[in-house]
Amino acid sequence: MNTLPRRKTPSSALVILIVTVLAYFIQTSGLINAAPLALWPLGAGFAPWQLITYGFLHGGLMHLFLNMFALYMFGPLIERAWGPKRFLIYYFVCMVGAGLVQLVVTAMMGAPRPTIGASGAMFGLLLAFGMMYPNERILLIFPPIPMKAKWFVIGYGALTLVFGMTGTMAGVAHFAHLGGMLFGLILILYWGRSDFLRRRR
Repeated sequence: MNTLPRRKTPSSALVILIVTVLAYFIQTSGLINAAPLALWPLGAGFAPWQLITYGFLHGGLMHLFLNMFALYMFGPLIERAWGPKRFLIYYFVCMVGAGLVQLVVTAMMGAPRPTIGASGAMFGLLLAFGMMYPNERILLIFPPIPMKAKWFVIGYGALTLVFGMTGTMAGVAHFAHLGGMLFGLILILYWGRSDFLRRRR
């Protein structure tokens, strides 16, 4: 009996990358008013959908490039290990989690500015990569120093926490980045426990 060849589905990570790039050029074209799609503080224009839409907006080409470069580097590897469904769940949990943490921080600090960018999701991917491939070497762009993934993740997370606590690099949502890592870690630990319990049944 002849069977039809199995159709290969496109990588979810690359689909997100393409959609995010297209969204940036639509955002900057002036065809739409992107302001309601950014993540606004509670009581200052916040709407629930912004916890997703803010991750597809960016503040400039460099902001877009750095996030999409991280997605291109780490996304397909993680997706190959987990599968598209789990990858998508993880990506958007990190994005929404980063947004929730940012809402709490802005409520405490009274910051009136909106938040945009996929950096929280990227920090979640970075954490997942570091936990899955701890001894894989990463070559930094600047300075060009090779470093094991686990040390890079720990160092980058610690540096982000210091920047957030000291107010260094004002205008960067450091706690949103950490929120992406935090929610990613919680989900990975939950999945690990669920997989363990499933194997015991």
